[in-house]
Amino acid sequence: MSETLELPWPVPDTRSPLLADQFADMHDLVRDLVIPPGLPQAAESMLTTARELIRLSYYRYEFMMIGAATSIIAIETALSDRYGRKTLAAHLKKAHADGLITEEQYDLLNSCGRPIRNQYAHGGLTHAALTPPMAVGIVHTSITILAHLHATPGPSAT
Repeated sequence: MSETLELPWPVPDTRSPLLADQFADMHDLVRDLVIPPGLPQAAESMLTTARELIRLSYYRYEFMMIGAATSIIAIETALSDRYGRKTLAAHLKKAHADGLITEEQYDLLNSCGRPIRNQYAHGGLTHAALTPPMAVGIVHTSITILAHLHATPGPSAT
């Protein structure tokens, strides 16, 4: 007779009081992270996953950082489609120079988002310090940029 191992119901992370009093309050945190229609399926899926990871960070705080990193990876993919294979840093500089992202967006993505993405990609994202407003800001910026990128015809990669 085989025994079934059932996982326990999720319990709030001990740091959850920093986020919300109860899980239902997490909806307010991500309420403005609206995925616009018309994005390619891959971008829509990654952004939805990023948003939901932030919502679920009530149960595992690190999900917030992984959500932010996921949204940065979605931007990196879109910029690679637009500019060809380069580093994320080079893509962000080019997108800023081309006026696709503002100075504020560039600063947020380059100084906060890019290091989080790098830590996540290289297995170092375990104790990154990221506040809920910063995580939401990164995902919101990612949504804005991807909506803009997919609404604007891109130059051929050179």
